[in-house]
Amino acid sequence: MEEKTGRCLCGAVVITVRGELGPVSYCHCSQCRRQTGLYYATTDAAVADVDISGSDKIGSFRASPDAQRAFCRECGSPLYWKADGGSRLSLMAGLFPNPTGLTGGSHIFCADKGDFYEINDGLPQYPASSS
Repeated sequence: MEEKTGRCLCGAVVITVRGELGPVSYCHCSQCRRQTGLYYATTDAAVADVDISGSDKIGSFRASPDAQRAFCRECGSPLYWKADGGSRLSLMAGLFPNPTGLTGGSHIFCADKGDFYEINDGLPQYPASSS
């Protein structure tokens, strides 16, 4: 079984995923832009396949009524997004060192994207969620 390990900027939180990571989803909503400065680039994994060490260093913020965003309380690195009751965890793709083996999947919430950049990589673009 494939295993990938990533970490926050300071290394206080380490995330290990057993199994495959999903394609990268690029979220352009205003919440993601405010949190990261551009857009969220996440891969996903089954919650059951994810081990997290340093969980005492994780803070969370509920930016919407049905999901939470997690971050490292030491360095501020965004870590993941999780829908309430969801079986998958959207992990920041940048947590994992190169070579990641990740591939781009799609762009979501493009109707809300910033006006200071273009999306021109040929991946599918959705005005809101892809589901």
